[in-house]
Amino acid sequence: MAIFRNVLLALFFLDCFALTALVLMHMSEHATLGGAFGAGMSATVFGRDVRKDPKKIAIGVLGGAFFVLGVLLVVV
Repeated sequence: MAIFRNVLLALFFLDCFALTALVLMHMSEHATLGGAFGAGMSATVFGRDVRKDPKKIAIGVLGGAFFVLGVLLVVV
């Protein structure tokens, strides 16, 4: 049981670091200088499809894994 807990703990830490790195690398649509002047038109209704952004998908998957691993670590 201790080996299983150590493996879960290692996965949890790797997930934490990956999630932190992705969140820090993820830039909002108004983070550039053009956002100060209203140039964030790529995030409007007629702009690009943000649902298929790979960084947002990866952040969601890593966030879900963070939650599941955290609950498993509490139970085990």
